[in-house]
Amino acid sequence: MSEDKANLEKEFIHSKIWNEEPEEDNPFVAAQCFCAGYDVYNEILTRASWAEYLYLLFKLDQPEKWQATLLEKIAIAVANPGIRSHTVRAAMCAGVGGSSNASALMAALSVGAGKLEGAHDVFLMMSWWNECGEDIDKWKSHITSPPQPHRTEVWGEIEHTPGFDPNGVSCATPVKQTLKEFVKHSEGSKLKWLLKHRDELESITQIPLAMSGVIATALIDLEINPDQGEMLFLLLRLPGAAAHALEQKKHGWRKYPFFGTALKIENDPGE
Repeated sequence: MSEDKANLEKEFIHSKIWNEEPEEDNPFVAAQCFCAGYDVYNEILTRASWAEYLYLLFKLDQPEKWQATLLEKIAIAVANPGIRSHTVRAAMCAGVGGSSNASALMAALSVGAGKLEGAHDVFLMMSWWNECGEDIDKWKSHITSPPQPHRTEVWGEIEHTPGFDPNGVSCATPVKQTLKEFVKHSEGSKLKWLLKHRDELESITQIPLAMSGVIATALIDLEINPDQGEMLFLLLRLPGAAAHALEQKKHGWRKYPFFGTALKIENDPGE
């Protein structure tokens, strides 16, 4: 490739995230790949962890040790929300129905994108953090009179306090365990504030804190913005959905959790 052509290509590549240097004998194949200035296959691959690379992709900066550790803890906490999760069950339904593996993941993404402990729930709570900070009075105002979108959008009006479980009775044990573990590793202040004020916030909302609320708060401590947080939450919950979809595909519908022989029909119109 001529020097003029190489310079011309660079003029049309508008990305702070990625840059490539082509092979001398093939301009369509990269010889070197750079992420935020770091050589991906010479530096990052040989020295960095998955969490460090993930942070670099979104923040374009190398994380501090505590930031990489907290992001890794987030990834573990949300990797498999379990078979009660809507997103996992969507993937399981696709798997047991014989859909392709890609379809199972797309089902998980679609169902897990919403406001019921989904990715947009995380987005909304992160937005509220940016508006309310550590001011309990502002949180009370937002909870009692939720700000509504100024224009019509796909998600509609806010129906419950973001980051809290509208169907919950008390704060689930894994949620409390995760919050306490995250506090140990964060040098930010939001997780600590949430731990201190959880009972008060739950008293105002009349519903318990959800895992999505803990994750949203941890992402705020990492200085991730709401759009980035929404994307990360969608991405990091896929491993569990994938694993359960493959398992259910193998088992078949007769061993589908909560169904199979345990399902009894009363007043069957076929009888």
